[in-house]
Amino acid sequence: MMTKVGFLPEETSSFVGRRAELARLETALTTRRMTTLIGPGGVGKTRLAVRAARAAADRYPDGAWWADLSPLYDDALLLPTVSDAVGLADHTLRMPVEALCEWLSDKNLLLVLDSAEHLRGPCSHLLAELITTSPGLTVLVTSRQPLGTRGEHVVRIQPLPVDGAPDALQLFEDRLRAGDPRAGLEAPGDRAAAADICRRLEGIPLAIELAAAGIGRHTVAQLATRIGTRFDAPVDAEDLTASRLDLLADDSLWPRRHRTLRTTIGWSHELCTPLERLLWARLTLLRTDFDEEVAREVCTGGPLTPHEVDRALQGLVAQSVVQRDGTRYRMLDTLREYGRMWLKELGEERAAADRHARSFLGLARRAHEGWTGPDQITWYHTIADTHLDLCAALDHLLAHDVAGAQEMAGRVGFFWACCGHLSEARGYAQRALDAGPVEGPHRTRLQWVLGVAALLQGDFATAEKYGALCTAIALYDHDDEGMLGATYLSGLTQLMNGEPAAALEAAERVLRMTETAPSDGASPEPRTTAADTSEAAGGSDADFDSDPAPVESAHRLRCRLITVFALTALGRLTESGRAAATLRRSCELGGEYWTRSYADYQLALIALLQGRPEDSATHARAMLAGKHRLRDSFGIALGLDILAAAIAAQGAGAQAARVYGTGHAYWRMVGHPQRGTPELGAVRETCELQARAAVGDAAYQRAFERGQADNAEVGLAAALHSGLQL
Repeated sequence: MMTKVGFLPEETSSFVGRRAELARLETALTTRRMTTLIGPGGVGKTRLAVRAARAAADRYPDGAWWADLSPLYDDALLLPTVSDAVGLADHTLRMPVEALCEWLSDKNLLLVLDSAEHLRGPCSHLLAELITTSPGLTVLVTSRQPLGTRGEHVVRIQPLPVDGAPDALQLFEDRLRAGDPRAGLEAPGDRAAAADICRRLEGIPLAIELAAAGIGRHTVAQLATRIGTRFDAPVDAEDLTASRLDLLADDSLWPRRHRTLRTTIGWSHELCTPLERLLWARLTLLRTDFDEEVAREVCTGGPLTPHEVDRALQGLVAQSVVQRDGTRYRMLDTLREYGRMWLKELGEERAAADRHARSFLGLARRAHEGWTGPDQITWYHTIADTHLDLCAALDHLLAHDVAGAQEMAGRVGFFWACCGHLSEARGYAQRALDAGPVEGPHRTRLQWVLGVAALLQGDFATAEKYGALCTAIALYDHDDEGMLGATYLSGLTQLMNGEPAAALEAAERVLRMTETAPSDGASPEPRTTAADTSEAAGGSDADFDSDPAPVESAHRLRCRLITVFALTALGRLTESGRAAATLRRSCELGGEYWTRSYADYQLALIALLQGRPEDSATHARAMLAGKHRLRDSFGIALGLDILAAAIAAQGAGAQAARVYGTGHAYWRMVGHPQRGTPELGAVRETCELQARAAVGDAAYQRAFERGQADNAEVGLAAALHSGLQL
């Protein structure tokens, strides 16, 4: 269940039975604020929660949202995980729980927390606060035990019935055919043997699925015999037929009354080849979905060569130990627990964690190098999607390899800042600096990340401090990349503080200093042509006829962006337009979307200030398309504001109001109402007055509220459509 549809996991296999449980859940979600679905591991809580949430989703105007807590080994990332799940990317200095409570306070939504048993206390405390402050919030939790939250309604889930109902047998047959469409229960005695297997496995869905996966190596009758022999045998520490892990299991996780599932997993484990068992154990270090390349990086070692990893992975898929969805893989939490016990028994925990950390440090390096290139969007998404693995790797490196942690925190920090993980970016950068001495580019990057995160949180004093510190260190280290980055940070801080002349002077000076002998691979500034002037006056990208400009470093492009912002703020619009057009083309040549989107933003603002609202709207939509691809909520909020102003300047008051409303929803996601560049404030006020005058206050307010109430994605899609209709 890895592919997301809306805000809930997609169901990728058949759903069997559970009519009575679904009816009970429907009643509970209608009448209760908080329901906890409890039952032993493997009983089907997650599948039932997905089906119940999907059936109820239409009743919640603000949607149904899913947070998988199974990868969290402690509560450090609980709040960020839940915030991500409900679309909050807070850019403020507030306490995270305060921001989440405020975000949900006026929402009417369903929040599902899956696999909360290992975080019962923290989850209970968090949900108590959310339910108190968010009257429209309904919560569904899956856990092996109740959370103990006040007002919690508990629904206990039992295994599938095996006597007098076909559900367990139907599940066995469905999974049998999923593994081999030609398989079935048509042979004499097969159906009776399958029914006996389901009875032996007590109707536990995961146990039945694992058993069905073993049919490739046995007939149904043989499988029934083997399972019967295993379950009839006494569990004895000296019995070599019993899995060693049956005896190692912690009764707090695997109570004796659930021995059937434990024994079934142990039996499935024994059916694996030795290399498949080793891979099973090593894969448990991965917190998020993974592909074959990641599996090879994290698990290769000793007898597991890269080729053997590939073979063993397909073997685990065939036995339903690992799930596959296209090119992505994941392991169910219950099976991951079993593998972790095996990893500990093998004495491989530290070595496996070292490989995991090295793998994700390598990923951070490749992502950092790929910033200005055709794969920038892919790297953005990869960093966002592997967030929990990156955090786990950083935690391990901070404990065992401080230099690696310092490098990694510096390389992923800006990605995290752009993805909305400001608290993690700032927190890990500070921890890395505090962990031990660090010199050279790694130190500059860490301090730069701290400054950028502070700036995006509105902490201008801290941003100014780190901008000055980064400048001094980069000068001392003769680090051109560090100088360009420091100037971007200081310049943006000066712009936000209303000092564009100082920002312009510093940016132009550093660009000159670094263009002749750049240490970061940057090339001299591309020459400005007549085509650039045409672009600044509203021409299209096709108007460019100059020679291709060399690809520049990310820091250099961002430093050039400061000059564009500063020229606009100083009213030097013709120069700013030329600089923005040239910068945009440089970004386009290098496949860089983040800076390019802000160049589009400036072109939109310049066109609006020059009285060309149609051109402004075109550039604003180009910016929004880029920021949407990057999942950059802050950038989308900025783009919607400038687009609304351009639409209002064309006299379309109601359409402008709706876009303003959608923009307000995005600003709430980041916690900053209309916190854009200073020069946009006056323009926005003027255009809003124009929009109100065009349609009247009442119509304007209705359209604004509609945009604000729209699903954010729906509202953005409407804004991107040039023929916006109400």
